[in-house]
Amino acid sequence: MDGTVDGFRYGAVTPVAAYLMACLGGALGLRCIVRSLLDTRSFRAGWLALGAASIGCGIWTMHFIAMIGFHVEETRVRYDAATTVLSLVVAVAVVGVGVFIVGFRGTSGVTLAVAGAVTGLGVAGMHYLGMAAMRLNGEVGYDPVGVALSVLIAIGAATAALWAAVTIRGFLTSLGASLVMGVAVSGMHYTGMAAVSVHVHDMTGGTWEGDSPMSLLLPMLLGPVVFLLLAGVVVMFDPLLVLGERSSASRPDSPPLNSPARKRPSWRAAASSGHER
Repeated sequence: MDGTVDGFRYGAVTPVAAYLMACLGGALGLRCIVRSLLDTRSFRAGWLALGAASIGCGIWTMHFIAMIGFHVEETRVRYDAATTVLSLVVAVAVVGVGVFIVGFRGTSGVTLAVAGAVTGLGVAGMHYLGMAAMRLNGEVGYDPVGVALSVLIAIGAATAALWAAVTIRGFLTSLGASLVMGVAVSGMHYTGMAAVSVHVHDMTGGTWEGDSPMSLLLPMLLGPVVFLLLAGVVVMFDPLLVLGERSSASRPDSPPLNSPARKRPSWRAAASSGHER
């Protein structure tokens, strides 16, 4: 028997909350990556890692907040804790790969395409791994067209996010980029969910293990949410990020952060300019 699937059990509450978390993670990640590029002498790898963790946690939190609203009328839905945690690890790891590639190698065409593809496929993998954590009295099926479309959206969103991470400097432009990222990530999630169908087994057939969404997901979501809030405090009170923002605003025609024009001149160039004087 085909199950009655409802992805909006709590109305607009879960989609809006999921979207906001995706935006928060994206905004913090963008600012951390900008911070890593403002001063190349600082611990760049640390800021890139913090940015990757922020974006990854934002995407993962968005997914499972949205999944709280997922309901199948004919059966209970439960989640396997180990698979759910594994999906978080995958989200942070694959975003980290893309962020470190563009953070150290820039956004040339091939580099950006590779980083975007790897990250997008990883984000899509996180989504479907999270779906695999579901335990219910039935079988979950997917429409191949919907799955393919969700993967393409994930790759496009990841590529755009990585490009924005090393290109966009201003606070308002970063905020705007994070809002667009939130739309893209949420769109990927709900496109994938639209491809879901559930075939429910005979109601007398056996039992299935796992934790209910509220008992597992709400406590598990607390950790990433607290991490994002702490990352927000770090970003908000970092003096170089604030001063660098003001400096960039006073020089609107300055080149992008990762462009060769922003590199410090060598000692030979400095010496030659001194002779010319």
